[in-house]
Amino acid sequence: MLLCVRPQGSLNLPMHQHDLSSRPNFKFFKLEGPSMEIDSKYLQIDSNFRSRAQTWALKSVEQNMGACSVFGKSIVALFSPSSFPTPEPASNGNRRIHKFRNRQSAILQIQESSDLASALARHGETLKVQDMNVILRYFGKLNRRRELYQVFDWMQQNQMINVASYSSYVKFMGKSLSSVEAVEMYISIKDISTKFNVSVCNAFLSSLIKNGKSESSLKLFTQMKRDGLVPDVVTYSTLLAGCAKVKDGYYKALELVQELMSNGLQMDSVTYGSLLSVCASHKECNEAAKYFQKMKDEGHSPNVYHYSSLLNAYSADRNSEKAEALIEEMRSAGLVLNKVIYTTLLKVYVKGGFFEKSKELLKELEALGYAKDEMPFCLLMDGLAKSGHLLEAKSVFDEMMEKQVKTADGYSYSIMISAFCRSGLLEDAKKLASEFEEKYEKYDIVILNAMLSAYCRAGEMENVMSMMKKMDDSATSPDWNTFNILIRYFCKEKLYLLAYRTMEDMHRKGHQPEEGLCSSLIYHLGKTGAHSEAFSVYNMLRYSKRTISKALHENILLVLIAGRLLKDAYVVVKDNAGFISWPAIKKFAVNFLRYGNVNLINDVMKAVHSSGHKIDQELFDMAISRYIAKPEKKELLLRLLKWMPGQGYVIDSSTRNLILKNSHLFGHQLIAESLSKQLVVSKKVKPHKENAR
Repeated sequence: MLLCVRPQGSLNLPMHQHDLSSRPNFKFFKLEGPSMEIDSKYLQIDSNFRSRAQTWALKSVEQNMGACSVFGKSIVALFSPSSFPTPEPASNGNRRIHKFRNRQSAILQIQESSDLASALARHGETLKVQDMNVILRYFGKLNRRRELYQVFDWMQQNQMINVASYSSYVKFMGKSLSSVEAVEMYISIKDISTKFNVSVCNAFLSSLIKNGKSESSLKLFTQMKRDGLVPDVVTYSTLLAGCAKVKDGYYKALELVQELMSNGLQMDSVTYGSLLSVCASHKECNEAAKYFQKMKDEGHSPNVYHYSSLLNAYSADRNSEKAEALIEEMRSAGLVLNKVIYTTLLKVYVKGGFFEKSKELLKELEALGYAKDEMPFCLLMDGLAKSGHLLEAKSVFDEMMEKQVKTADGYSYSIMISAFCRSGLLEDAKKLASEFEEKYEKYDIVILNAMLSAYCRAGEMENVMSMMKKMDDSATSPDWNTFNILIRYFCKEKLYLLAYRTMEDMHRKGHQPEEGLCSSLIYHLGKTGAHSEAFSVYNMLRYSKRTISKALHENILLVLIAGRLLKDAYVVVKDNAGFISWPAIKKFAVNFLRYGNVNLINDVMKAVHSSGHKIDQELFDMAISRYIAKPEKKELLLRLLKWMPGQGYVIDSSTRNLILKNSHLFGHQLIAESLSKQLVVSKKVKPHKENAR
């Protein structure tokens, strides 16, 4: 048999296998034109190729053909049927090589396919989970999140997934994986060994922190430990990093450090770096210095990141002397001061009000090439503006514009426009805002808020509406500050319903209003008769998952009573009776017993009793009078009379006489039984009262 492979053929063979002179025992037929002749024995190296060649050859034999081609025009064979040799069996090593090459080919085809779903369906089953992880990381490194999701979804559906799959997917998805999705995915992991693998847990905790959900990460961590996670140093470093941005984060960080040590783990340089960052964020300057020294005492060499964190702590403390000493220490240690270090030192000088030093350092930054973007200029500009040095701030801005410093997001414009607005220089602010809009063809939310705030302070309603229209036209989404500015302005102008509608929009967009602002709006809405709107504002706060002041419950109760929204008032009392004064509860009870739904009277009486206050005779008289006026509600009256003795309550003689007078409406026997129980209780209660005297 003769095989001839053309140069453009699909086989990629080493050159020594093209040397046919070393194969004297085989016969070859030479074809015309450019070609490479290949020994049929070579087919053993690629069993897939050999199998297809055999099929092609056998078909040719059956058709009694002397020649045929396979794989298009790439391979041509001339043979006589009797000369077709029986291939030698391939070795196990060759089979492994063949399978490996097939898998490599499949990986490449999936990665390069324009139709990923089809490629996965065609080649996925031939691959192992580690091959799929290679594909997963390939798309992750290219930031192709759509394909990343598609591959991971296919892996889940085909149960071709392991620890590395989850870790890689969560890592590469980053902020694209919402906190809700991350938690749901983690909970859905069925394999226990995977679910509590420390690498998998660390990946999910890190994802939550990157999405700004540090509180959620701490809660999930607690659940993970309860279910079987054994955390490592990376776990604690990850959680410590999240503590920098949460309330009371410093104290939570200390708890984590204590837990780390209790578990027999040791702080490393990464853990110390995270802890220093937490100290800086929470202005714990002395603690940062203490941990920095402790880290060095334990033999960890601080790097630029550690020095930067400590410098940040000094900037919060406005301690330029310690900052300068730290810079000298870095130089002595042979560390190169980078842009981050210089910029942080600039922040120290600016916050401390050392503006001459700040200007000198800015020049040094420029000379080193570290001031090519606007950030260093903005630090100085903002510090000057907020310290009342508006002209100097504008001078820095003009210098920056003259030097054509890169201003990618227009932060410098935001600083100056806000400064002009705070100083009441609205014309200067408008001029600069127009320049910004022309230069960037957009409006920045910070600039819009600054302009909006200035117009609101000046009471220029027309310009306020103009700015709101500009936001709509430019498709700029309002942020928390925008809503806060508008609501305060509308309240100031006594446009309370407009303020309420703005707060509704704010709530729909996921922003939480301030309690003080809500309380003020509730009061004014109540005064203007918008009682249901006031209750809606109360509910926005109530369901915001944060603690609200006790006084607010009583305030909304009084508003609801005034508007006779008594069913809503009942809910407020039932849920918050412990925070409401007795006079307010009594006022509610009187109004409900007089005007409220008769079917809820017994529930109201129980709620009042549960508040810790004794129900007086007046309230019982009112309740029984309501029932007597509605004989069809006799079951409710009987339940009330039955409930009272168990709580130590009895009716007075006048109320008893009223019930007896109308007993024909409710059934003489039932009334007699209920009143006899009342009488027994009254005899027990009376001696107690006399003894008390």
